[in-house]
Amino acid sequence: QVQLVESGGGLVQAGGSLRLSCVASGGTFSSYVMGWFRQAPGKEREFVVRIGRFGIAKDYVDSVKGRFTISRDNAKNAVYLQMNSLKPEDTAVYYCAAKTGTWDYWGQGTQVTVSS
Repeated sequence: QVQLVESGGGLVQAGGSLRLSCVASGGTFSSYVMGWFRQAPGKEREFVVRIGRFGIAKDYVDSVKGRFTISRDNAKNAVYLQMNSLKPEDTAVYYCAAKTGTWDYWGQGTQVTVSS
């Protein structure tokens, strides 16, 4: 069983930056594709970005391309999301997830609030 714990959320002004972290335990981290999702109030959870097992393949939703960067450190069992040029519409709870065939494991989420 894999446990995922996110951190790094907070309140930031539009145009600012945040870096989210997600640390995994209880599994073989390098065997998982990792991803970030978000859920804004009143909306469904949406995919943001994923990163392949070796940190090479990356896939971003169009709305964050050029602003967000995902990375991972398999030695630290961690995945990161650097978020720059934040916009109010980025406000959401951000979730880290791990995937084998499907998105099997989820963190508890971290709140990101971007003020205008």
